[in-house]
Amino acid sequence: MKNNVILIGMPGSGKSTAGVVLAKKLGYRFLDSDLVIQEKTGKLLHQLIEELGEAGFLALENEINSSILAQRTVIATGGSAVYGKEAMKHLGEIGQVVYLKLPYEELRERLGDLHERGVVLKPGFTLKELYEERIHLYENYADITVDCSGREVRQIMEEIAYQYMKK
Repeated sequence: MKNNVILIGMPGSGKSTAGVVLAKKLGYRFLDSDLVIQEKTGKLLHQLIEELGEAGFLALENEINSSILAQRTVIATGGSAVYGKEAMKHLGEIGQVVYLKLPYEELRERLGDLHERGVVLKPGFTLKELYEERIHLYENYADITVDCSGREVRQIMEEIAYQYMKK
């Protein structure tokens, strides 16, 4: 049953922030898949990336996201969730996937230390290269795309709720 809202997008696009407010508006639960990963492993994301490497972390993220069972829940995924084909197939089956789209310039301004945030970044890759690599994945998996450029959390949440209820 597709009664969940799955938020995807780059780190810093507002998935967790808008997700909490959206869950309150809809009367749904809120789940942050990055926190589920940390809870299940007892480690912070950047520690897992250091220990497992990029490929190992992505495999772990894919496995955990593939096992999420939820009803009437807003799920904020990690920015790299779209690399997990099995996870994205599963999430698409249990909910409507909403891509929070943000222009690169705004994203760069919002993001602080990528390492501290636990962002999966290939060696030698810049944020711009990561953005360009992921954007087509986000667009491909999205049932709904919400442009977040220059908008406040409340406006973003209202548009997600409107688009979600329409479908």
